[in-house]
Amino acid sequence: MERHQRDHPLPPLTRRPLLYAITAGLGPAGLPALQAAAHAGVDLIQIREKLLSTRELLAFCAQARAAASPSHARLLLNGRFDLALAAGLDGVHLPADGLPPARVRPLVPPGFLIGLSCHSPAEVAAAAAPDGPDFCVLGPVFPTPSKLALGPPLGLEALAQAARHPVPVLALGGITLVNAHACLAHGAAGLAAIRLFQHHPAAVVAALRPTGTVPSNCA
Repeated sequence: MERHQRDHPLPPLTRRPLLYAITAGLGPAGLPALQAAAHAGVDLIQIREKLLSTRELLAFCAQARAAASPSHARLLLNGRFDLALAAGLDGVHLPADGLPPARVRPLVPPGFLIGLSCHSPAEVAAAAAPDGPDFCVLGPVFPTPSKLALGPPLGLEALAQAARHPVPVLALGGITLVNAHACLAHGAAGLAAIRLFQHHPAAVVAALRPTGTVPSNCA
């Protein structure tokens, strides 16, 4: 299957902190926020649109890809690596109870990113394998309405324990500009959030990164 070819090469996924915006499940109404986050300089965007049908989701992915171009943001689809490949996206974000990354890795081309949701340091430790994910997202670190079903927040010490494992760990759950730097100080390789990047993402990115680290075509 032929994948969409970008107009420019993507930089290595090594910048710190990695910034991961997640769509708010608004369908096409959320595309302006996705576009703004991409052009503000976030590294990753997860398309998380659980209310869309398969056909609608494929159409949304094409719209999202066009909206994010020509930024350096990589687009990942929540849960469905098959649809991510069909839509020409850059990767998939697997839920904690979904397919293991080691089962997905042989089915996708080189460079296809695999992110994994984790809810404890032990889950991060189990994921940190050569055929594991490219990064883990650990949460919820702080209280957040969208993660109430997962129980009490993990806290910064659990984040620090998870960050000791040899896989980049991004903090998720109640992340704000007030507590973001504490997450980074406790070893997080980056930050993942819905609300944080929904409004004024350029100002958020500028606050989280030293001046001059955002690519010129993402300003």
